[in-house]
Amino acid sequence: MASGVPEVMNQTNTMYCQATQNLVASVLPPVLIIEMIVGLPTNIVALWIFCFHLKTWKTHTLFLFNLVLADFLLLISVPFRIDNLLREEYWVFGGAWCRINLFMLAVNRSGSIAFMTAVAVDRYFKVVHPYHRINQLTMTQVGWVAGLIWTVVMALRVPLLAIDLLDKRSNNSLCRSFNSYKDPPPVIKLHYAVYIGEFFLPLLLLLFCSVRIFCVLRQRQMGRQKVVRRAIRTVGVIVAVFNICFLPGIVTGLGGMYVKNFRPKDCDSFRLITQLFSLSIGFTYLNSALDPVIYCFSSSIFHDALKSSISRLRGTEMKVRRHSSTANEGSRASE
Repeated sequence: MASGVPEVMNQTNTMYCQATQNLVASVLPPVLIIEMIVGLPTNIVALWIFCFHLKTWKTHTLFLFNLVLADFLLLISVPFRIDNLLREEYWVFGGAWCRINLFMLAVNRSGSIAFMTAVAVDRYFKVVHPYHRINQLTMTQVGWVAGLIWTVVMALRVPLLAIDLLDKRSNNSLCRSFNSYKDPPPVIKLHYAVYIGEFFLPLLLLLFCSVRIFCVLRQRQMGRQKVVRRAIRTVGVIVAVFNICFLPGIVTGLGGMYVKNFRPKDCDSFRLITQLFSLSIGFTYLNSALDPVIYCFSSSIFHDALKSSISRLRGTEMKVRRHSSTANEGSRASE
């Protein structure tokens, strides 16, 4: 896997089967550029809807708003990774920004997973336990919950700021948040554990919520099915986005660990799977472009506000065209 090293460990003998990733440097930049072109405007529109056109806020709406904020951490950080890849992984922005950049990318992943899960759990309680006191939380209390989520997410990723992740060599300067350590330091081991744990624990929660809501869908009478169907559709979309974006990185990451521990002399296989792991970043960063799909499917309030805004824009455009047409006709008549 790929990432940087502390100064005291910047020696070749601390690394295992390390090599440059030429395939990644040639394939990944155009993928990330396309994701930026799609993700930036859609998230700007989403932020505009949340800030200026959403009149009613509910629990899941606040969680979705925080998901937008998490996406902007990614959109700020990715251009530097694109530049790094276009320079064949030569990092030119210094050690401090290397740490901050990798920290922000990691916080985006953790925050996106956390708030996707929070939306799914909120839908679960609304449908399966409609009278539970969790459903009676005020927006202020939900705001505190969101703040707690951010605190936990950042605390788990702070170790990335405490270690030098810039691996300087005679002809290169690598900035990576994973690496092929023979014996990873405790901070890196914690980083690996968080990376794996924050996938499997939320996945179990998401699957549990999906199954329970589906069971309720089968049991409820027709009058309640519309609400339940919307909830199962919401959780289903979240599970799909979750797996599309984060499963490839987990599969290739665990594959790299397997090769390193059980086939330690097979460097060719290890280098191949670490390149696949790095390529999976393209799926991880795709979440910023796919998250707006979650907003539309999981919040009828957001969906209605978006439709209303589009209708107003179309109405304004039609008025401008009519005014222009009328002005032209008047000009011709005067001639």
